[in-house]
Amino acid sequence: MKRIVTAVILIVLVLLAIFKGPFWLMPVGAGLIAELAGWEFLGLANASGAHTSRILVLVAMAVLLFVSFRLPYQVAPVLSALSLLLFAYCAFRSPLKSVLADAASSIFCLVYVGLSMATIPWLAAQENGPSLLTFLLCVVWAGDIAALYIGRAYGRHKLAPHLSPNKTWEGTTASVIGSMLITLVLAFIASVLARRGSSVLAYPGSIFRWIFLAILLNLAAQIGDLVESALKRGAGVKDSGTLLPGHGGVLDRIDALLLAAPVLWYAQLVQQPF
Repeated sequence: MKRIVTAVILIVLVLLAIFKGPFWLMPVGAGLIAELAGWEFLGLANASGAHTSRILVLVAMAVLLFVSFRLPYQVAPVLSALSLLLFAYCAFRSPLKSVLADAASSIFCLVYVGLSMATIPWLAAQENGPSLLTFLLCVVWAGDIAALYIGRAYGRHKLAPHLSPNKTWEGTTASVIGSMLITLVLAFIASVLARRGSSVLAYPGSIFRWIFLAILLNLAAQIGDLVESALKRGAGVKDSGTLLPGHGGVLDRIDALLLAAPVLWYAQLVQQPF
């Protein structure tokens, strides 16, 4: 029940922010979530043997997210400069035997959490930004729900027991199908709204293009879930945090988005020349 109530509250808040909130709320919200998830990631890194400076890394992430919103074309040089800064800090302040681990964990936090979350406001800034974000979130949510309930009821064949003992091939298959079905539902709702003169949701082009994107996003989301499970198992913990009742930490809740959101952003970039 805690899991369901928390999920419903989060879904309602996110959809309200997408469709009713001012645009600045998107980068601010994404930045806040990134900071919380980054704190939890660094906790996992420290539990795995690293000695990261959480405050410095989170400040660096805040700078990266600010630049990604205000000066998106300067992200690459800023990311490079921040990475070198963190590397130099670890070289001088960390024990010699852990310099590499500390620097790698700190810099990877910028990429894995910071840069991935930066794609959320980038997607929101697109012409059909609300539709893209709704598509992204619904595909991830539907896949997660289908995998959870079908996997529990019918799962027999383990997917990656060394990473996540509860995940099964049956759940994975159901997840892909769930993402495809929600795509059809969204496309149908968009067509109904279009006939009534509303462009709140818009998914132009062939439905097969959106289904293909849904499959890509679903696979990225499932991989994102598995890699975060690998981080937790390596650190010897069950959840990345306890902030969200029934869901663990913030990182546990957005692990799928951290890979799915960049995939959708890259898909949009690839399509632009065509």
